Amino acid sequence: MSDEELYLFSSTNEVVWIEREANGDISIKPISPTLVAAASSDVAGELWRWLGDEGHGRLLAGAGFFLPDGSMFGPRIALVSPEKSAVIANREKDGFAPFAPDFVVEFNGVFDESGEMARKMERWIANGVQLGWLIDPFEKTITAYRPGAAPEEHVNPSSVQGTGPIAGFELVLARVWG
Repeated sequence: MSDEELYLFSSTNEVVWIEREANGDISIKPISPTLVAAASSDVAGELWRWLGDEGHGRLLAGAGFFLPDGSMFGPRIALVSPEKSAVIANREKDGFAPFAPDFVVEFNGVFDESGEMARKMERWIANGVQLGWLIDPFEKTITAYRPGAAPEEHVNPSSVQGTGPIAGFELVLARVWG
């Protein structure tokens, strides 16, 4: 599918999660189950509160991004810098953003194959994301991904500190794990 065809297909199928791999393969999954949706909302709420105070960019939930390798991914949560946010605001038509976000949060869910989300996080980083968190609400783990570094797993942490584009942010996990 071309970028425009993919956007149109996605816009008419809002009850599924649609992404495109760099090789053109299309992935279609059901919308999030309750636990993942609740965890995603809790994390987004904490980030939104922090951004309101700090003004480090714009928070996007479920938005699509056309990446440099030709893929189109939609993270559960993304943060874009003020400069990238201005690009979105100045676009003549709506559509998926033509760049990688600065920070992404993804969640392991019941519809994901083993290792699938870890591979996706590596592709996010390879396409320009500065920091990514993969949260598994079932296993109570957060794995941080950064360019040039091995993934860093935190098992059942009470909180996790942001770095890079979210330096100064602390995610307290009581609600997420609850």
